[in-house]
Amino acid sequence: MKLAFFAPGAWVRHFALASNDLLRDAMYRRLWLSILISSFGGQVTMLALPLTAAVLLHATPTQMGILTAIEVVPFVLLSLPAGVWLDRVRKLPVVVAGELLIAAAAASVPLGWWFDFLTMQSLYVVALLIGTVYTVAGSAAQIVLTQVVERDRLVEAHAKNALASSSAEVLGPGAAGALIKITGAPLALLADAVLLLVSALILRGIRVNEGVRQAAPEFLPAMRVGINFVTRNSLLVTMALLAGGWQLCHHAALVVQILFATRELGLSEGEIGLCFVGLGVGTIFASAVGNRISQRIGPGPALVLGVSISATGWLLGGLAPISALGVAQFAAMLMLFGVGAVLIFINFLSLRQAVTPAHLLGRMTTTMRWLILLPAGPGALLGGWLGEHFGLRSSLLFAGVCGLLFSVLAWRRSLLRGILRLPAVTEENSMTTAVAWDQGRRLAEPETWS
Repeated sequence: MKLAFFAPGAWVRHFALASNDLLRDAMYRRLWLSILISSFGGQVTMLALPLTAAVLLHATPTQMGILTAIEVVPFVLLSLPAGVWLDRVRKLPVVVAGELLIAAAAASVPLGWWFDFLTMQSLYVVALLIGTVYTVAGSAAQIVLTQVVERDRLVEAHAKNALASSSAEVLGPGAAGALIKITGAPLALLADAVLLLVSALILRGIRVNEGVRQAAPEFLPAMRVGINFVTRNSLLVTMALLAGGWQLCHHAALVVQILFATRELGLSEGEIGLCFVGLGVGTIFASAVGNRISQRIGPGPALVLGVSISATGWLLGGLAPISALGVAQFAAMLMLFGVGAVLIFINFLSLRQAVTPAHLLGRMTTTMRWLILLPAGPGALLGGWLGEHFGLRSSLLFAGVCGLLFSVLAWRRSLLRGILRLPAVTEENSMTTAVAWDQGRRLAEPETWS
């Protein structure tokens, strides 16, 4: 299906872009539009799924923790084998299939509501499917970016991608809140399904550079190659520890923030949507200036700064009084989280992609995602347990204190503090790859690529 709006240069002429702006590239522009549209759908799911659990099914904090933790389970179980598989297949079809599967999962919630079989257990299944797609197709999407954009422009590309997500986060929560108020949380998920279908159609038109596929050892030796590459690279290990600590804090706060807004601050669905506009404001601000911050202070310091800003936001939310001021602090918490998350996102992804050879991007991506999300499930369960036994704000305070502690420890590591520009694949990395590859090859005969 051809849409004139998506033709090369059709809509860029309406905007004053620099001659070398990435959005002037037709293939990157389609990728960016897909991210923008699917992000709008994601805003609906972000509010509608937990609201369905909290308001319609009257979930306890522990059940909310389980709902969040289940989404992380596929990362733990499937990330490493998925990386080997992704290095053997075309990535773009995997991303398209993932969009379609999440659309189906979102549509299953209102169907369950209509036919009166919607339970917490069915939401757990939806969360498990969404987590599985994010594990495989989410990793593939990160690799597709490197097939469309030159490596020396990865920070710029990630910043623009974050800008697309941020634009959705500014307008999406308010629209999602209004939609949920009018139709109910389950029915609102149909909007996400429709938007994901549109995103999948756009993705089908992208041409990517898959590069030359190399012969690879058998499955398990190939998996060991990816693990060895990551664990022998001190930068990747350091970033995994920091990002993993941040994920633990993030998920501890995430499981209680909707409950805190509805049960302590007394906010309605629409009011929660308006508060989440603060998240969009924070992310769009950080997306607009994130590349310049990274260039000014360096990707390593910018990464640590992002963790400390997020942690400050959680502390602010945990200290929010039950008043109008508390509502403002809740919105400010979301805004600061948005700023910090974008700074983490654009620098963490750019650094790890910049130091990885192309033929290892799949295994590096999934190994890193596996490492950093291992703490997410325990963080979600801990946040739910703290919220149920010590009050909902205790989870937010825990996230804030631990986040600041992680950022201080990371700053004391000169390895991150000293990264003032985006590195390249170094001789040390190449030798590590060669050694690991040779070890894998001695364990099995190479296979041919299909």
